[in-house]
Amino acid sequence: MKTLRKLLPLSLLLSISLSAFLPQPSAEYNSPGKSDKKAIQIAKEVMTAMGGQTAWDNTHYISWNFFGSRTLLWDKWSGQVRIEWLKRSRKVIVNLHDGSGKVQINGVEQTHPDSLAKYLEVGKEVWINDSYWLFMPFKLLDPGVTLKYLGRNKTDDGRMADLLQLTFNQVGVTPENKYKVWVDKETRLVTQWAFYQHFTDAQPKFSNRWADYKKYGNIYLSGDRGREGATLYPIEVLEQVPPGIFEHF
Repeated sequence: MKTLRKLLPLSLLLSISLSAFLPQPSAEYNSPGKSDKKAIQIAKEVMTAMGGQTAWDNTHYISWNFFGSRTLLWDKWSGQVRIEWLKRSRKVIVNLHDGSGKVQINGVEQTHPDSLAKYLEVGKEVWINDSYWLFMPFKLLDPGVTLKYLGRNKTDDGRMADLLQLTFNQVGVTPENKYKVWVDKETRLVTQWAFYQHFTDAQPKFSNRWADYKKYGNIYLSGDRGREGATLYPIEVLEQVPPGIFEHF
């Protein structure tokens, strides 16, 4: 199995803030004076198509499987995340607010401060990455994100879309990253994205479709990233989870 940083670009770990579990700000707080009004309006339409801000804020627990490598259960309200690796014996429970938590490796709970600090940080990075692959459309209006409308453009499968550019201001440690996001003209859902490691890059590092939107709870999520193995199923939105699931392995 490839390491995390080889499997996924480090920049993906850094383009979303740990405030993701908090209520999202209005567009007026999105990079004031920098984002295009047209782009902001499209981002609002995406939020509406995904179920709306209220539905997103009221969603409590979400679980998903990241590319067959690990499962995640996120308490969106408290910031607790439980991650279980499927191809190695590792489990992490981490609180995104304060970095506290528990680590189990090869069936043994880790108590050494260095090991705890190392793997709890890995857990936070994994959540940052894996959640962005699933929830990015809800993050378009986050603080530090600058949106630019690039006009109409076709996706790889020939559907007409509005093309947005995302850049970042004082978010993470790789502000040179850039994304392009295709928003379908009819559904107003994100149907493709492309990642550029550097703002000046002419070609993206990768481009993936966003397909198979379904309603989970009161929000819509896409679980298919358009290539073999790049799926996020099963996805569940839950109102309750077993007692102690964020306290004990």
